[in-house]
Amino acid sequence: MQTLDALKLIDSLKRAETAHKGDNGKVLLIGGAASMAGALVLAAKASLYSGAGWTILMMFDAASAHLVSDQPELMVHDAHLMSPHEALQAIQPDVMAIGPGMGQGPLAQEWLLAALHWQGPLIIDADGLNILASKGELLNILRTRSHPTTLTPHPGEAARLLSCTAEAVQCDRAEAISKLTQLTQCHVVLKGHRSLIMSVGLDIHECMSGNAGMAVGGMGDVLTGCIAALAAQGLHHGLDLWQATCLGVELHARAADMMLEEGLGPIGMTPSELTVYLRKVLNQHLGSSPKTST
Repeated sequence: MQTLDALKLIDSLKRAETAHKGDNGKVLLIGGAASMAGALVLAAKASLYSGAGWTILMMFDAASAHLVSDQPELMVHDAHLMSPHEALQAIQPDVMAIGPGMGQGPLAQEWLLAALHWQGPLIIDADGLNILASKGELLNILRTRSHPTTLTPHPGEAARLLSCTAEAVQCDRAEAISKLTQLTQCHVVLKGHRSLIMSVGLDIHECMSGNAGMAVGGMGDVLTGCIAALAAQGLHHGLDLWQATCLGVELHARAADMMLEEGLGPIGMTPSELTVYLRKVLNQHLGSSPKTST
């Protein structure tokens, strides 16, 4: 097992003076069913503050679009107005993430199927993982995807995929992530204290950053949006989905540690605040990097 050391990858994201939004990628985030739309909004804010050129929401609950009124940079679509095929043709995303606040109904299953067939980097979280656990045919499609995929389960979601208990996952997290990687043929983040990251043919990496203030609903949604934004930028900056996943996990944890150092935790730390600290860690690191001559 290796210690995660990914912040050095931030240097890959340095922007040219002539950079435009297309250089930083288009992220499409899918989910946000009734009573759970906040999860998609948190992922969207994380995407913005992590540097995506565009962040687009495919919102299942159109009545919740008002939740992003304080963030006019976000583009919100009603998932009921277009089929997934039509939407993907119209939006042409660079990276997709699916699952935050999505639910497991027919619309969620339809979108997950479309996402699995979509030709591009994909992040699956939350109810996207729960649907995979209950639909063997979708899991089979996932295993044979021709484009890279990152899964971000917490112990409960990991247990559903492995048909065991969360206690069994926590008892041997290294064994659990090894089984998940083999089962899904994906990059996998097993969230929790000292999150683990693994992919096929690669060692397990352990994140030593993070703190107990992160034990609050919505932190995983922030991670999803962060990884998606880094992956979208990476397409134009030489960063692949594995590297974006590793960087996203450490950036997310370091942002929480910075909040703790500033007295904003552990009690009362919120995912909304953490999204802003993603930006702070990214730019502080870039600012401390030695300048290269041209």
